[in-house]
Amino acid sequence: MSLKHPASPGSDGDERKRKRKLSDRESARRSRIRKQQHQDELVAQEQQMIKENKKLREMTDGASQLYLNFASENNVLRAQVAELTDRLRSLNSVLQIASAFDIADTLLEPWQLPCPIQPIPASLDMFQY
Repeated sequence: MSLKHPASPGSDGDERKRKRKLSDRESARRSRIRKQQHQDELVAQEQQMIKENKKLREMTDGASQLYLNFASENNVLRAQVAELTDRLRSLNSVLQIASAFDIADTLLEPWQLPCPIQPIPASLDMFQY
């Protein structure tokens, strides 16, 4: 009968512990690599977002400037409309008065005055002080 020597109880357990430690180290190394990759991706995203934010700010600033320009031009045009409307009202009232006195034709055709134009004589004495 042959006696088998059982493997030393510690050597099998030690081997498992050693493999487990090695596996844990490898897992930790992969975890650190993934974490570093994730951090690198986040930094790249941050840089991209900074660029996009800058571009959007420039676009917003440009749009705001255009709005201010158009608003200013619109105010000028509104003032001109108000002025022209007042002038039109004034001219319409002058025409109403003129038509009441039957002088509308003269106002509408100022080059045809009812009186002939007389030349005004001028002499050199008029221009001396």
